[in-house]
Amino acid sequence: MNRITNLFQTQKEKILSVYFTAGYPRLNDTMPILRALQEKGIHMVEVGIPFSDPMADGPVIQEAATKALRNGMSLHLLFDQLKGMRQEVKIPVILMGYLNPIMQFGFERFCQCCVEVGVDGVIIPDLPYAEYMAEYKEIADRFDLKFIMLITPETSEERIRLIDAHTSGFIYMVSSAATTGAQRSFDEVKQAYFRRIDALKLRNPRLVGFGISNKATYEAAAAYSSGAIIGSKFVQLLGSEPTPAEAVDKLLDALRR
Repeated sequence: MNRITNLFQTQKEKILSVYFTAGYPRLNDTMPILRALQEKGIHMVEVGIPFSDPMADGPVIQEAATKALRNGMSLHLLFDQLKGMRQEVKIPVILMGYLNPIMQFGFERFCQCCVEVGVDGVIIPDLPYAEYMAEYKEIADRFDLKFIMLITPETSEERIRLIDAHTSGFIYMVSSAATTGAQRSFDEVKQAYFRRIDALKLRNPRLVGFGISNKATYEAAAAYSSGAIIGSKFVQLLGSEPTPAEAVDKLLDALRR
């Protein structure tokens, strides 16, 4: 069974997924960060593929991607770093990246490499649903890769139900129509959006991402979904703390307050 599917079947609430950018802060930090996240009890990890024009990301992740590229990170190198990952890392791992570098690598080859190293799913924020269905779904299904689609407050109910019917794994519920970045709280408008999507009784579980950085935002997200995705806050901590383990400790501490 796919590890993402297994996670959502065995844990129904308060799932914590953490994002980091491959190659940041140091080129060879990928496996040490994965090990630290698993050891500290994080349920799932999203490894970001750095790109020169990350349009959905705020300044923290943009800066991390720029530094990672300067460090020499590439998709080829990332797959090399992930070889043998499954000897140590048992939690689900997702690759998150933009379509351009994946197409340059070759989409089918990308899927094949994901399977070879043990990646469970993929998030491509700039891949439109219709294009995914027409050109990529058959390939993704052949490799049993979960392709996770994003929805926002502006996504129509019709599109949400199509995504729910034709994808699996989970739905990435973007908290607001903005770029990534930590927020102190979610206002009533965002919470009304969470409640509206919850009321649709979708087939797929949902995780809320964008803006989660403390106890208030984490609990607001988890109240109307299976859990939360944290990116910018953790990337920020990776840049300031001496080790990945200390960065994870600081993150978990922030979620308790």
